[in-house]
Amino acid sequence: MFANTITRSIEIGLRVAGIWPNVSYTIASRLLWTMTMIAAQTFQYRHMVLHLHSEDLSPLMDGLSATLSYSLLCVKLIVFWTKQRIFHDVLRVIATDWKECEDVGEALCTMTSVANLCHRFSNSIIGLHSMAVLFYCIGVVALSNHDGIAERELFLKMELPFESGTSPVYELVMTTQFLHQMTSATVIGVLSALLVTLVLHAGGQIDILRERLLEILSKDKKPTMSTITIGSLIQRHQNIIIFTEKIESLYSYIALAQFISNTVVICCLGFIIVNSIGTEGSSMIIRSLLFYVVINLEAFIFCFAGEYLSMKSKMIGDAAYESLWYDLTPSETRILLFLIMRSQKQLTITVGRFTNLSLQQFANIIKLSASYVSVLLAL
Repeated sequence: MFANTITRSIEIGLRVAGIWPNVSYTIASRLLWTMTMIAAQTFQYRHMVLHLHSEDLSPLMDGLSATLSYSLLCVKLIVFWTKQRIFHDVLRVIATDWKECEDVGEALCTMTSVANLCHRFSNSIIGLHSMAVLFYCIGVVALSNHDGIAERELFLKMELPFESGTSPVYELVMTTQFLHQMTSATVIGVLSALLVTLVLHAGGQIDILRERLLEILSKDKKPTMSTITIGSLIQRHQNIIIFTEKIESLYSYIALAQFISNTVVICCLGFIIVNSIGTEGSSMIIRSLLFYVVINLEAFIFCFAGEYLSMKSKMIGDAAYESLWYDLTPSETRILLFLIMRSQKQLTITVGRFTNLSLQQFANIIKLSASYVSVLLAL
């Protein structure tokens, strides 16, 4: 039984990323992330440029998938850092919702149920991202041992300005890359889990609104809607709309970058996996398979969030329509009609203000990536 929608693991991850409010080391954390990400991206893209015309596409695709994943993390951190006030407002709204439901048994039960669900999803998502890095690093080590080559491979393909193949420099670089990779993957998982948490919290508030609406207009008692009662329902509905608009502001352009990045990364990893099947490339499959699953999961989370909000917003109008509205007075019915009309405008998350996120968009990402894989295999 949890009394907060935001799980402790998400809070710790946001503190490390310099996003959580009122933390004394926020500036230091942001500076450290900025310097490390600039250095990592510079060496990664330098390696990509130097090996762009390589005959073997698998190492190139492997390096490109990791490079784009780090670029996507940079976009996410920049968006959250620049929209810090909006995120503070979101946390304030969540705290207010918990205070309002303390004296209401049914609302508290709904909020607690949502919080338990959020904690399970959050821990699973963060754990999967960490496991993907672990399996990726195991695959790199296994591939180096299998090939028996003199030039030892790094966890992340980088063109460093010094010789990294000799001891103890190699061990030092590998340890640094592993820690950086594990921390970055955890933060990526935290930001995805945060989206799931915020969307589920909005869904819980919609469920509370529907319960109160059906309770007022139930068959067990004569339907009556006082000005105070309908005013509280409309205010709650308006708060839900504002809350989802803040989520949209935080994740809209992140979803656009996610859409582009995931399409390319899924294509690269799919090419590596398909190309390794039937050959002695078991280590390449080990390092890429869970990474492929996590990238697909990340794309699915964003698309599911948009679909979930759209579905939940329609349920408000359905609950009002299924109530005993025909037993109300004409003036009360007109007030209820405004609630139904407003709920017809779907709550959703857009892809850079262009189109709505939905499961159809997830299917488009998979189909587009599969078509690119077939083209690469034909080359």
